[in-house]
Amino acid sequence: MQVYTYSEARQKLADVLEQAENTGKVLIRRKDGRTFALIPEKIATSPLDVPTIKANITSQEIVDIVREGRER
Repeated sequence: MQVYTYSEARQKLADVLEQAENTGKVLIRRKDGRTFALIPEKIATSPLDVPTIKANITSQEIVDIVREGRER
């Protein structure tokens, strides 16, 4: 885990953010000794967010399939 001083973090912010993304955590230490952790935020994705597929099917065919499934 990389530790940066406050001044280094300010000067190299893009590098610090990249390091945090790659390793999961970066520490920033101030002159008074306090330390802060920079942790990338996890992007919340929906379980319903699935990749699309290409299919040669019309909207009417989809409706017919759904209706047939409901009748069973």
